[in-house]
Amino acid sequence: MTRENVLRWFFFIFGLIVLAFGISLTIVGKELGIGPWDVFHYGLFIQVGLSIGSWSIIVGFILLFVSSLFTRTIPKFGAFLNMLLLGLFIDFFNWLLPSVESFMGIILVFILGVFFIGIGIGLYVSANFGAGPRDSIMLVIVEKTGWSIKWVRNGIEITVFLLGWLLGGPVGIGTVLIAFGLGPILGYSIPQCQQLLEYVKNRTAAKHYVEKTKPSA
Repeated sequence: MTRENVLRWFFFIFGLIVLAFGISLTIVGKELGIGPWDVFHYGLFIQVGLSIGSWSIIVGFILLFVSSLFTRTIPKFGAFLNMLLLGLFIDFFNWLLPSVESFMGIILVFILGVFFIGIGIGLYVSANFGAGPRDSIMLVIVEKTGWSIKWVRNGIEITVFLLGWLLGGPVGIGTVLIAFGLGPILGYSIPQCQQLLEYVKNRTAAKHYVEKTKPSA
């Protein structure tokens, strides 16, 4: 495996860890509401059982299966890894993080959660190992209908939000903020993380070249 691939895998996996940490922080502050997909997973957790991370994996697998049927292609390995690791990391952080009682504490962990979600997505997307299950189904719908990504994404978010709300998932002002406010954060975090990856890659390559060409004593 090349140095570049090792670096990309680091960004990918670390990005999923940061993303899961952010999601779990918003779940800690769920009194304000959580993201639309997480409302759906939380609602399934309430009604059926299992864990929130398990439902993230199950729903992700279904979405990958449906998108592969429409595209007649096998999803990239990164998409499967995204589906599996994200759910496992969410369950780990849900188990690890303590509950917060004060209203100011809830606001703080929620804001931090949204921040980490944006950074985590930027990191794993910059690795370019393929779209996750939820982005994959969005891209399939865009390709088949010709509709804009913005309207398709919003439509999906609203649909899963309504399903999660009907299932009893925690909905609040935070749900709306994540649904419509995460886009601007990603508009900043994704290009910044891509630039960071290129910077580290070039620095690593330059250091390796100097060490390789350095005359021996």
